[in-house]
Amino acid sequence: MVDSPTFPLESPKEQKTLMDNLLGLLRIRVLKGVNLAVRDVVSSDPYVVVKMGKQKLKTRVVKKDINPEWNEDLTLSVSDPNAPVKLTVYDHDTFSMDDKMGDAEFDIRPFIESLKMILNGLPSGTVITRVQPSRQNCLAEESSVKWVDGKIIQDLSLRLRNVECGEVEIQLQWIDLPGCKGL
Repeated sequence: MVDSPTFPLESPKEQKTLMDNLLGLLRIRVLKGVNLAVRDVVSSDPYVVVKMGKQKLKTRVVKKDINPEWNEDLTLSVSDPNAPVKLTVYDHDTFSMDDKMGDAEFDIRPFIESLKMILNGLPSGTVITRVQPSRQNCLAEESSVKWVDGKIIQDLSLRLRNVECGEVEIQLQWIDLPGCKGL
C-alpha cells in the first residue's frame, strides 16, 4: 500500500508555492515494531503516524501484536530538508481514545546530503554516510546511508521516547519528481 503525500486545504497560491519549493518525495517504509509497550490487557493494536510539517500519514492497525510487521510505504513531499520527521505509535482502541505507545524524531539531512553525491559506478552495498545516535535523532544504533542497486537507502532503528520500551524499524528512499525544484 502506498500513501500519497497529503496537503491541507490551501489556497491555489499556497499550493503553487508548495509545488515550486518541492524538492522531491521521501518514501518511508515502516517495516516493523520491536518489543512495543502493552497498552491493552496482554497486548496492543499498534499503528504508526508519521508527520512532517503539515503532512500526516498513518499505517494500518495490526491487531494484538507488540512485534507488528507493517511493511507499508508512506510518502512525504519534502520542501524543507531541515524539517524533522516525527513518528508516533498508537494503540487502537474501539471504545476510547487511542493510547500513545511512544514517539521518535529523526533528521533527514544526512540522507539528503548523500543524495547530492554522484555515486554511479559504486558497487551495490557501499556505505556512503554513517549516522550516530544523537540529540537530533532517536536512533537506537548507528545507521548507514547506502548505495543499493542504483538507489540511496537508509535503514533506521528508532528507539521510542516517552514510553517504557519499544523500537520501530524504517527505511528511507528518495523519489525524484519531474518538474520539481530538485536537490
